[in-house]
Amino acid sequence: MNTTWTTRPETAEDAAAIRAINLAAFPTADEADLVDALRADADAWIDGLSLVSRAPDGTLAGHALLTRCHIDGRPALALAPCAVLPAHQRRGAGTAAIRAALAAARAHGESLVVVLGHPEYYPRFGFVPASRFGIRAPFEVPDEALMALALDASVPVPSGVIRYAGAFGL
Repeated sequence: MNTTWTTRPETAEDAAAIRAINLAAFPTADEADLVDALRADADAWIDGLSLVSRAPDGTLAGHALLTRCHIDGRPALALAPCAVLPAHQRRGAGTAAIRAALAAARAHGESLVVVLGHPEYYPRFGFVPASRFGIRAPFEVPDEALMALALDASVPVPSGVIRYAGAFGL
């Protein structure tokens, strides 16, 4: 089935549906709770960088969230979490939400995104191992799982340890 996904920034009315997507996509409530905590963190939350994908019938199917983090004291974005309702997984809903989030980040003038995730999935968006830039996580993680994407080649990429928003609990 070839589904056409539309995307848009999250609205206040979407919070419950986004929570439901995360609860359905993950085995625990940790990611849903993280989204709620990030939404409440004025230092992490950036309006317009929480994107949803909608099925043709208008129901929300996927979600991608970019929030503020820092690397060596310089601002960057963390892509996390990303979630899709199980009925829509592997059908493009997540890809649509992530592509929309990255486009929104570029439009906001952001220059760098980091993600901790599946090394076979995120390179399709241009992510490469963060170690190529000298970027490290504040915890042990396999090199191939921590990735970075430079959104603006004219801005030097900082190196150092990622400082995530407080809601991540690190």
